[in-house]
Amino acid sequence: MARVAVIGGGQLARMMQQSAIGLGLRLRLLAEGPDVSAAQVIPDMIVGDHTVLTDLEAAAEGAAVVTFDHEHVPPEHLRALAAAGHAPRPGPHALLYAQDKGEMRSRLTEMGVPCPRWAFVATAADVAEFGLPAVLKTTRGGYDGKGVWVVREPEDAEDAFSSGAQLIAEELVDFRRELSAQIARRPGGEVVAYPVVESRQAGGVCAEVVAPAPDLDPALAEAAAALAVRVATELDVVGMLAVELFETADGRILVNELAMRPHNTGHWSIDGAVTSQFENHLRAVADLPLGPSAPLRPWSVMVNVLGGRVEDLEGQLPAVFEAVPHAKVHLYGKAVEPGRKVGHVTVVGDDLDAVLANARRAAGLLVDG
Repeated sequence: MARVAVIGGGQLARMMQQSAIGLGLRLRLLAEGPDVSAAQVIPDMIVGDHTVLTDLEAAAEGAAVVTFDHEHVPPEHLRALAAAGHAPRPGPHALLYAQDKGEMRSRLTEMGVPCPRWAFVATAADVAEFGLPAVLKTTRGGYDGKGVWVVREPEDAEDAFSSGAQLIAEELVDFRRELSAQIARRPGGEVVAYPVVESRQAGGVCAEVVAPAPDLDPALAEAAAALAVRVATELDVVGMLAVELFETADGRILVNELAMRPHNTGHWSIDGAVTSQFENHLRAVADLPLGPSAPLRPWSVMVNVLGGRVEDLEGQLPAVFEAVPHAKVHLYGKAVEPGRKVGHVTVVGDDLDAVLANARRAAGLLVDG
């Protein structure tokens, strides 16, 4: 019998399987196709559609707990699974705030959580009244820079409104850098916080993560971790929560996004922490005591492998390991397409400059040869 049903067959579900093996948990996967990333490594697999209740029910059969590779399962289906005795973790009451940016902004504002100035907008006149420059975002479905438009002139908003999606406007924040505060939380409230990391973007996609965030004021790091714990507790999140943050030029933190699942900014923890985010996510949703989140070395750097000139990633591994023997490579079993996340590399060590250079070198060999 499956213990945990996982909805969505991407690389996050694939990496959950690594931890599930060690924990003795059996996963059942609802995958989009027979050869998607997670379907290659999870044998108990059903091909189906996460928007179809009967497919979700088939995946959840025999599973006490349901968790997710993404946030896109309709809330009414999650409530139906809960009513049938399959506990969705996180539950629909929490996941809503990762599914809908309008709901997220409304709830966080109500909680007094620091956020960028924002408003719902329906017309170009609304955007002009809000003030330019601004960032327009679809309330649902956006990721990795998709569904996001930077608007500096009124005509820049045309593409956003032609999408037909509900939009919010946010101020264009003058930020120093992007941070991520991650926590794991059990149903009873036990919480473990990971070190706050710096996330570096390229074209709206996470390019690399440095753990912990270099030169971060200890008081600000403590405030970011406490904020993540508060958000998880008040929203009743079970599993991993990533709170993506802006560190502003004047030394404040503002919440940018929420993700209620393992997150790209936590991939470093597989090789760099006592307990990876994937293991703690499964421990949390299965209501097992959480593992320590302490780093194993002073620095960990994770660099995403975004599809480039190299098509045979496995064939490139000898060159990678000859150049950087201590690099840890994680490939996702995906066809290489320009800019697509097809894997990541992590290097840990005592000297940040060396760790960063080696991680970039290893990833570069997988991207451009």
